[in-house]
Amino acid sequence: MFTGIVEERGRVETMGSGRLVVDAHTVVRDSEVGASVSVNGVCLTVVERTDTSLRFDLSEQTLERTCLGDLRPGDPVNLERPVTLVARLGGHLVQGHVDGVGQVTRVEVDGSGGAHVSIRVPGELSRYVVERGSIAIDGVSLTIAAVDDDEITVALIPHTLAVTTLGLAAPGRRLNVEADVIARYVERSMERSGR
Repeated sequence: MFTGIVEERGRVETMGSGRLVVDAHTVVRDSEVGASVSVNGVCLTVVERTDTSLRFDLSEQTLERTCLGDLRPGDPVNLERPVTLVARLGGHLVQGHVDGVGQVTRVEVDGSGGAHVSIRVPGELSRYVVERGSIAIDGVSLTIAAVDDDEITVALIPHTLAVTTLGLAAPGRRLNVEADVIARYVERSMERSGR
């Protein structure tokens, strides 16, 4: 379980043949082999660790359901270690189980140094998004500012733009999307109760 508060922007060292190696400085410190790490919102298992890098094996399903396959050496990635029971929950409950891949449709920079980013989410996810609700985009916990059919808009403050990969968002860019897990549980509960 994660919070969607990115701890570090790592950098892809190598990517290919079902293997991802990421250079990191903070997250690598206590991420032992077998530990979970969120990489651009995808919960991955550390299979090898050095003082400056983490290696992950990527399944075919992970490559099909996420946009990790788009990564190239040198690309930045959002990294977060799992939340502990004594940590503050600064974002929202994020599982690292990507529901689909969205695509940036528009980026509008505002006068304060922030930006409004519009993202088309897969149609089947649109029922889980509500204005002022939570969503994880590339592992970043965000509040939805507006919803228009299958397009959401999020408002990004300068800090978020500076410390996450969302500062590089441009029209056409693909992003991992995870809907709020609470919305899924509510839907399932209502289905079971016949409502």
